[in-house]
Amino acid sequence: MYNLALRMTGREEDARDATQDAFLTVLRKLSSFRGEAAFTTWLHRVTVNACYDLLRKRQRGPVLERGEDDLPALEPPPVPDHADASSLSMDVQRALMQVPEDFRVVMILHDVQDLRQEEVAAIVGVPVGTVKSRLHRGRIALAKAMGITREAPRSGERSDSGTTKSGERADAAGPSEGTVSP
Repeated sequence: MYNLALRMTGREEDARDATQDAFLTVLRKLSSFRGEAAFTTWLHRVTVNACYDLLRKRQRGPVLERGEDDLPALEPPPVPDHADASSLSMDVQRALMQVPEDFRVVMILHDVQDLRQEEVAAIVGVPVGTVKSRLHRGRIALAKAMGITREAPRSGERSDSGTTKSGERADAAGPSEGTVSP
């Protein structure tokens, strides 16, 4: 829960607050848990909601001093998890904070917490297709925030639009091998 909150908020203090709020909410609302989903799915949902609440409060609150580019100062995660294996984890974390919240929460749950798309959909309360779309758009936003651009397709390779560099459809029917065209 704490790692999820830390990745959502980007600051240890906010993550501790969100985690504490989530635990208090779980304690208060435990009797209302219906068991329609896994308990961990419900815990993740409560944590995500606590993070959303905290982020909304942060946006409404006065901004005294902020770090460069109006982003919160990021602190390294003290609890090791598999996402820290990369030496670029701090750059990724900074870039992740630039990704819109809707995309970021889906990416964190799926790519960092290793939850299946169906579980993410249940936690976030959207269809699986929306999760897939947000994952794709979030990854594009993360790549842009990190300064990673996609190379243009080489001659004969398909682009995102399904056309080749010359503008022809890559899947267009052409003369097949062994046939003679008039």
